[in-house]
Formats: sequence, structure tokens, C-alpha cells
Amino acid sequence: MDERVRVIIDGESLAVPAFTTVAAAIAMRGVNGTRRSVTGEARAALCGMGVCHECRVMVDGRAHVLGCQTLCRDGLSIETMR
Repeated sequence: MDERVRVIIDGESLAVPAFTTVAAAIAMRGVNGTRRSVTGEARAALCGMGVCHECRVMVDGRAHVLGCQTLCRDGLSIETMR
């Protein structure tokens, strides 16, 4: 089954397979960072299991959501903090 959901990443629409994590959707979109460190370095998903917290993004207006632990659903709004 090829069910897809549409998410909005930084204002741009993207169709991804159902049950894709937010971190994977961001990578599919070609975004190479989800936020900036306090020193300005680009940061992105590292561990993929919610331990490192490098995948934090804003989801539907809620800050610091772990992208690797959050599944995409239709209409989800994702903002990277780059």
C-alpha cells in the first residue's frame, strides 16, 4: 500500500509515505539541518531514537518536538529552527 500524507516543512508542501517520522521527512525534503546550536553550527538528527535531542523542531506551533520520535500525519506543520 502506498498511502501518503502531506506535510508542510518550512512553508513548503511535501507528500511522504504514511508513518514516516518528521526527521525522515525533513531529510527527504533535502534540508540538511533542523536547528542551529548556540555557536551557530547546523544541527540535525543524529541518534534516531530520541536520546541526543539534535532533531528538535517546531510541530504545529509546539517547540522542541523530537522529530525522530514524531510521525507525520496529513496537514502537519513542521518548522526547522535553522
